[in-house]
Amino acid sequence: MRDILYKFLSLFSIIRIFNVLVIITAQYLTAIFIISQEKTFESVLFDFNLFLLIICSSIAIASGYIINNFYDYEKDLINKPIKSKIDKIIRKRTKLRLYILLNFLCVTISYHVSIKSVLFFSIYIFFIWLYSHRLKKILIIGNLFSSVLSIIPFLVILIYYRNFDSIIFIYALYLLIIVYIRELTKDLENLTGDFSLNYKTIPVVFGERACKYIITSCIMFSYLVIYILLNNYDTGVMYYYYYFSIVFLFLFNLKLFKSLSKKDYGQLHLLLKFLIFFGVASIVLIDPNVFLERLNLLLN
Repeated sequence: MRDILYKFLSLFSIIRIFNVLVIITAQYLTAIFIISQEKTFESVLFDFNLFLLIICSSIAIASGYIINNFYDYEKDLINKPIKSKIDKIIRKRTKLRLYILLNFLCVTISYHVSIKSVLFFSIYIFFIWLYSHRLKKILIIGNLFSSVLSIIPFLVILIYYRNFDSIIFIYALYLLIIVYIRELTKDLENLTGDFSLNYKTIPVVFGERACKYIITSCIMFSYLVIYILLNNYDTGVMYYYYYFSIVFLFLFNLKLFKSLSKKDYGQLHLLLKFLIFFGVASIVLIDPNVFLERLNLLLN
């Protein structure tokens, strides 16, 4: 019984179950409060095709974490020794089999939505593999590719509802910048392992200080995107989140330049995860009345 429990814990660690659950929540909140506001709560929540697309996204992301863990085994032994001990409970051969099984399951489920969905997820799965196997070691491209792959699940919802409102793309751009900053911060945290295994990351090639200046430039660019959002679109009460993020990123940048150790960068990485999670949860603030109305319907 204990061995089974350990294997489940190892599996949850490998597929990063918390991240997957956050993405599922973000997709539903995006569908309900941004993309399909004209539809009723029930029609969105109980839309079976939407449910299948979100399940497919989750499976594809989980399989992506597995193949990434498979290729990063040696690096993680250096950068994440404790997590590696948990992850290695499941053998590499088992991980590979599970990866293939999940991808097959994703494509099979997507077939019940449409052929276009099959094509979309097949391409998405391929690019996740390409990133894990090859692109992540390439300077600059690796970080950009990882960031884009992170927001692809939101495009699934966008395409499904055929809603191409510009505010959605601006919001996606803001999210992309924050995710990219997180990727650069993660590179600072994993500098030792990346250097040892010849990963061409920005901190390895140009140094920590150069990477910090690039992060600062990204923060300034995010301020511009926030300005556009607040001055050209109706963001409801979500403007509180954007004002919070301005202060948050300013303080983050101050701490960034004082940080020197892996522990410091790990804390910064965790803070950015919080900002992303808070941003996902804040989607309901776009229209609090709609949220309260739909929450009341759900509870009743």
